[in-house]
Amino acid sequence: MTVELIAIDLDGTLLNPDHKISPAVKDALHAAKEKGIKIVICTGRPFPGATAFLEELGLEDDDDYVITYNGGLVQEVKTGEIVVQHMMDHSDYVVLQEAAEQAGSHFHAIHNEGIFTPNRDISAYSIREAYLIGLPLFYRRPDEMDINTRYNKMMMIDEEPILEAAIARLPKELWDRYTILRSEPFFLELLNKKASKGTAVKELSELLSIPREAVMTLGDGGNDIDMIEWAGIGVAMANATDQVKAVADHVTASNAEDGVAKAIEQFAL
Repeated sequence: MTVELIAIDLDGTLLNPDHKISPAVKDALHAAKEKGIKIVICTGRPFPGATAFLEELGLEDDDDYVITYNGGLVQEVKTGEIVVQHMMDHSDYVVLQEAAEQAGSHFHAIHNEGIFTPNRDISAYSIREAYLIGLPLFYRRPDEMDINTRYNKMMMIDEEPILEAAIARLPKELWDRYTILRSEPFFLELLNKKASKGTAVKELSELLSIPREAVMTLGDGGNDIDMIEWAGIGVAMANATDQVKAVADHVTASNAEDGVAKAIEQFAL
């Protein structure tokens, strides 16, 4: 079946190790769009952290969409109109902040206006996240948080050994109640149970009347697994984790070797 929609992870997939889009990848995406294939960036970042790349690729037309917060939000790029949304509220913040504290990990919560951490010793990874996605970072004690605020995602962030130990201490009911994803060795993402990249790609495809068999997805990390499993053509990068490669239909070259361009040329053009 002809590919009609391509959902592409951003960091580690679309972006090369210098966090840029290579000319070869850009050319392949332009060729796919000219052929009428819908290109959808699917990222753990918030919308502001993806806008520069959407602009660079010319994915700002009336019928362009972006999936952010690991599937927590699907928006029309041009208008910002939300078509799918799975958020969390203050009660979730209380539960997850306390769980992170008891587990021994740094923590922050994110929405489109900022990143909020209750840790006075602000994690270097919170600072890194703020820089990468272009959002301001705030220190707020839990009792200073606005109880009316809604969040797109929350994260436990720490050095890999510390985070590994913290994850092992999380109660089972937390895994049952939320979508929990290891997107990087130092990031554990905590989302609404209904939120995931796979669910978002499925919901958007249904909205656009595109069958599963005509969807291609590309990714490298744990937060890409369910969208790669769901798609008609699920592609893992050569730099992907073993878990991602295990569920993929195909493995392309790495993000340093124009893997996205090679996969698009092979399966979509």
